[in-house]
Amino acid sequence: HRIATERTMLAMPETGLGLIPDVGGGWFLPRLENEVGMYLALTGDRLRAAETCSLGITQGFVPDAKLDALIAALAADASDVEGTLMTFFQDPGESRLHPHLRQIAQIFAGDSVRAILLALVEDGSDWAITWHGRLLKKSPTSMKVTYHQMRKGRNMRNFRDNMKMEYRIVNRIITGNDFYEGVRTILLEKNNDPHWQPASLEEVSKEAVAAHFENLNADELRFD
Repeated sequence: HRIATERTMLAMPETGLGLIPDVGGGWFLPRLENEVGMYLALTGDRLRAAETCSLGITQGFVPDAKLDALIAALAADASDVEGTLMTFFQDPGESRLHPHLRQIAQIFAGDSVRAILLALVEDGSDWAITWHGRLLKKSPTSMKVTYHQMRKGRNMRNFRDNMKMEYRIVNRIITGNDFYEGVRTILLEKNNDPHWQPASLEEVSKEAVAAHFENLNADELRFD
């Protein structure tokens, strides 16, 4: 049971760090409806309780001040957990994403990162132009790899295959430039001025993207 409070925040900001939405991001994000997963994976947008509840990521909202009472109620009688939760759930408010769900479904269904960026420009709304500008600041390699991670993950039949895919990707990422550059400039020095290599989407070849998904052979992730 996934419960949100006013302190809840969910985000996968890895494309801005030269990484990918790992630890299962390739499994759960593509399974969100109407391309919201692709939107979150590329943008790293931060969701609060209203958004996570409306998207079904969390099942309901309970104010932080009520959590002790909820725990006590569950400890006193665990025979009907869902019924107990329902008595504590409150309205988290309107989702900030709600007005943009149709735009997200259309724009982030694009067949490439470049197509998504063009669709944002063509949309022309303040919301779309803002995200277009923010996406241009993220690692081009990370965005292209993440795009394919989302598309491949959506068609995978089990979680373990997804984790093998992400393990392959991360092993390739740590041999490159962008992850270290992102950590250095954004997390350590905090100047938010990374110099990505390659510096543009056009410079990231199909072959370079595909290499991130290749078998690691003896170093493959195994579940024994």
